[in-house]
Amino acid sequence: MTTHTPAASRTADSPFVRACRGLPVPHTPVWFMRQAGRSLPEYRKLREGIPMLESCRRPDLITEITLQPVRRHGVDAAIFFSDIMVPIAAIGVDVDIVPGTGPVVAEPVREEADLARLRDLTPADVPYVTEAVGMLTEELGTTPLIGFAGAPFTVASYLVEGGPSRSYTRTKALMHGRPDVWNALCERLSAITLSFLKVQIEAGASAIQLFDSWAGALSVRDYRRFVAPHSARVLAGLAGYDIPKIHFGVGTGHLLEAIGEVGADVVGVDWRTPLDEAVGRVGDRSVQGNLDPAILFAPESVLAEEVARILGEGKAARGHVFNLGHGVMPDTDPDMLTRTAALVHELSS
Repeated sequence: MTTHTPAASRTADSPFVRACRGLPVPHTPVWFMRQAGRSLPEYRKLREGIPMLESCRRPDLITEITLQPVRRHGVDAAIFFSDIMVPIAAIGVDVDIVPGTGPVVAEPVREEADLARLRDLTPADVPYVTEAVGMLTEELGTTPLIGFAGAPFTVASYLVEGGPSRSYTRTKALMHGRPDVWNALCERLSAITLSFLKVQIEAGASAIQLFDSWAGALSVRDYRRFVAPHSARVLAGLAGYDIPKIHFGVGTGHLLEAIGEVGADVVGVDWRTPLDEAVGRVGDRSVQGNLDPAILFAPESVLAEEVARILGEGKAARGHVFNLGHGVMPDTDPDMLTRTAALVHELSS
């Protein structure tokens, strides 16, 4: 049975949802990964002295931070303000988001016995998510809200490494050396991720994005063997909801065919692969992307050229959602994001 939430029904005809579905649009929709926070002075002022995980548990803060870039930039979708480690913290794992470092896990998951700490997530664990999504959908009206979660591999990499990594040595060693433990870990994370996304959808999110931020560190063979089945399980678990599903990773040009097979409606493409090239590799899916975030630091004339080029390449796709090829960098001038959104609308109308 297909489930429609009232909020999803309200946003079904929005340019963002229509582009995700490959339907005609009045203009190419645009939003920016990490638009909620980071580069906005009003965000930094609001977050002063409040730790990241605490700010992700306060419905008033979640709502205001999520709305700030929609008001300022005129983007076509809001992205729920949270963190990929929120569901992990919600089930009792000792994790902290350390400023300037990222997620740090007090007791890494390395052995089979460590899996016992990863219990199932229930809606009662994240009441602030349900409350904030409800508040947001009322405020946003016909503007879609994108829910999100970290994909099993990326969350697993933080749990296994104990924090951010450049080489993913322990993660890859566990994958290859103890595939039974690796798969059991990812099965648990798939269930937690699926529950977290369902909470957001049932509260009113109009779409979801599954971030596999660090999947690009893997070979195609390892991705297909150790990662794709777990991401596919999450996306298959959402089949009963009539909303678009987006999947994104960084440095994944070599994985696009495999990512196209895991069950998303839209494949996010980073800036390294031209969209018209990506289209031939992701199957009959819409694409999202893919302005290099560094271009926001270049002169406005350069930005206009790049926006026009990407819009041209995106025409090859079934549908195109304009975005950056990764997240907004913290020292980005917010006015350049506002200008980018305006340029996308002007040039694609």
